[in-house]
Amino acid sequence: MHSFRSEPILWIHVAGLATLPIFLVLCLFFLSVGEPFLPVWMELSLVAAIGVLPLLWMQLRRPFYIFALLGIALKPENLTERQRKILCLINTKLNRILALVAAVLSIWVLWHLFQIAPLVASSAKFLPQWRSLALVLAGLAFLGSNLFLQIPVSVMRVLVTNDTEFAGIEPLSLEKIKQDFTILGVRVNQIVPRLLQSLFRINTDS
Repeated sequence: MHSFRSEPILWIHVAGLATLPIFLVLCLFFLSVGEPFLPVWMELSLVAAIGVLPLLWMQLRRPFYIFALLGIALKPENLTERQRKILCLINTKLNRILALVAAVLSIWVLWHLFQIAPLVASSAKFLPQWRSLALVLAGLAFLGSNLFLQIPVSVMRVLVTNDTEFAGIEPLSLEKIKQDFTILGVRVNQIVPRLLQSLFRINTDS
């Protein structure tokens, strides 16, 4: 019997952490554009509101349905019993606490980005120095960084679950999945090809 950790989608989401620095660098780049016309705390609040609040609200109210990738989502009715058990671990109080911790950590990082932004201002001189637009773009880049932080954090909580605990979990019903999760993307019958699924199982079981 294959371990629940052999689900390829779990590792694909964890790998998304690799894009986190890219979005943070983009955010820093846009923060360095133009001359500030608002107090730092107001600009910080604006960028944080764009980059943190939508995802935090989603994770607290209706967590992201992790069996989705790049605009496509596996139909809930096609989930296996094991996959429905995994969703039980995503929709927990612990994951909501982790989402709050991740949000606080990201705002702390954003504060430091504001501090060092003037040091890289020369690299953005070729752009129109429109501070208001730059703040919006910084917020969107920060939103991307939070997306690739919040989802891997929730997935890693699944990966550290022991097998005994996982075996005792009751799979979520189809109705609960549709009611409790944010399902984004076109719904399809399969996301990860069967060959790739087999390779993941070989690697995780070895």
